[in-house]
Amino acid sequence: SLPSTSPFTFRKLAGCTLFITGASRGIGKAIALKAAKDGANIVIAAKTAEPHPTLPGTIYTAAEEIEAAGGKALPCIVNVREEQQIINAVEKAVKTFGGIDILVNNASAISLTGTLETATKKVNLMMDVNVRGTYLTSKACLPYLRKSKNPHILNLSPPMNLNPMWFKNHCAYTISKYGMSMCVLGMAEEFRGEVAVNALWPKTAIHTAAMDMLGGAGIEKQCRKTDILADAAYCILTKPKTFTGNFIIDEVLLREEGVKDFDVYAIAPVFPIGAAQKKLSGSLQEGAGSSAAEPSGPVAETFRVIQGIVTEEYVRSTQGVFQFELSGDGGGTWYIDLKTKGGSAGFGKPPVTADVVMSMSSADFVKMFTGKLKPTLAFMSGKLRIKGNMSLAIKLEKLLSQLASKL
Repeated sequence: SLPSTSPFTFRKLAGCTLFITGASRGIGKAIALKAAKDGANIVIAAKTAEPHPTLPGTIYTAAEEIEAAGGKALPCIVNVREEQQIINAVEKAVKTFGGIDILVNNASAISLTGTLETATKKVNLMMDVNVRGTYLTSKACLPYLRKSKNPHILNLSPPMNLNPMWFKNHCAYTISKYGMSMCVLGMAEEFRGEVAVNALWPKTAIHTAAMDMLGGAGIEKQCRKTDILADAAYCILTKPKTFTGNFIIDEVLLREEGVKDFDVYAIAPVFPIGAAQKKLSGSLQEGAGSSAAEPSGPVAETFRVIQGIVTEEYVRSTQGVFQFELSGDGGGTWYIDLKTKGGSAGFGKPPVTADVVMSMSSADFVKMFTGKLKPTLAFMSGKLRIKGNMSLAIKLEKLLSQLASKL
């Protein structure tokens, strides 16, 4: 719990106006609701006016939640790719609330795909929303922010680490997010003494509707709630404008603020051993005396278990062949064929050409197939490399959760 001396215990944002992009759901809405509890004015600058077929919430449902939490809401239809929509919303915000004190650049587009797998329209979307949208929204708000007593710009973007591992699996996405971070670097210096400009990024994956779409069923168990970013953002936005040019990780900041219990932010604070792990553990013990001529060890046992539960139903619904290039103990080339009639899994190259090739360590592979490591998180952290059909790779992740229930 937060210490009594924490800034969280005072209504520091009462009467302040926050312009938040992408605030109809997820992280943007969580930051809005946190500020609303103080009695802040929230401009919901997002593009979802009509209910989305798969994503929850609109600017109007978010406005209702903000008002219920104690804030004042101004829903504005804003696609940050359209400069005039940004300008119109800023003018409406100033007319309604008398100014703008805080800008949160939260709106983002994501595609965790390699260079050859990323369609041009996806590249354009990420560059337009993440870099250009952040830049133009900042530009439109800055004349009003400079008039505020304690103005802040907060970008939801990562520290700029130039280690190639953050680029190799999703080059375009990383370029776009680092573009947002470069806005922090440049504007913090350009407006030093006038407007604070900082970046905030999570230490772990955060559970949002977007993460559900990327990771499939069960991903939330390895994620934290949006509350952790909302608390960290509140902490930053209530600091003086001299606090600027920082690239902040949510947990690091909250620890400095005296937060000790991070289980409150976990979707699943304790990771229980699932049925898949129990079955695999049992088969590992049973297989201890297997023939030396056959591949043995955790990887081999994992594939034996998979082979035993592959059904025509999985083959029909998946229609993909997966090849695994594993390093370390029990490594080598392995496959799961969910395209050929009957399906199969085992050691060596698949009987037909693979649609997806996944490269990772043997240890991480076993963790992935026993529910201890989500493929999306493995991919984002560089532990898993994927070549080929990304939509099939995502299908495999969804399949894993179904397999786990049968193991």
